[in-house]
Amino acid sequence: MLTIHADSRGRALAVKGAWVAGAGQLEDLVAAHPGARVRQWPGILTPGLINLHGNELLEQAYHPDPREADELGTEPLTGDALAALAMDDARWGASARRGVQRMLANGTVRAACETLTNRAVREAVHRSGLAVMGRIGRPGGTPALDPYASGIPVEFAEPREPDSAARFAFFDVRDEAELAERGAGTCVATVVDGRLLYRRR
Repeated sequence: MLTIHADSRGRALAVKGAWVAGAGQLEDLVAAHPGARVRQWPGILTPGLINLHGNELLEQAYHPDPREADELGTEPLTGDALAALAMDDARWGASARRGVQRMLANGTVRAACETLTNRAVREAVHRSGLAVMGRIGRPGGTPALDPYASGIPVEFAEPREPDSAARFAFFDVRDEAELAERGAGTCVATVVDGRLLYRRR
């Protein structure tokens, strides 16, 4: 089943399986692929963000379960707050799954990581579908789920084109300048390898 994803400006990608089958204006892709499913999203289409702090957010932070919010809050716990928790493989795996989902909710399609040494985290990330790319050393800035809040230049994935992996994100803003001003919390949808892994309700 081929699906066309389009933004408010008419920019669109045709997706078949895990790959981009076409890129261009919505009307052109609809004409080229009659019968395709069309999903239109508010805002702008982007290649999606790269979060440079993959290790710090997934392996060196605990993402509280919503049921723990009264006790632990909702923000990632690090340092002494993390050290005070009784962590086992099950808890690390669940934390990583929540961390990945929160990255996806901020339009992240790739996390930059050195080798993930925690097996439970590594397996959870692998099963999630989030793409992982290598890095050497720790980047500057402050680890944040919203890359715009990290205090370093934001990196996007490479532009999508036919035969590239279907990874991209939509943000409910008028343009890239407003996205930089308001941040990645404006994300409304994130697609990774052709799958809609996040959709704002």
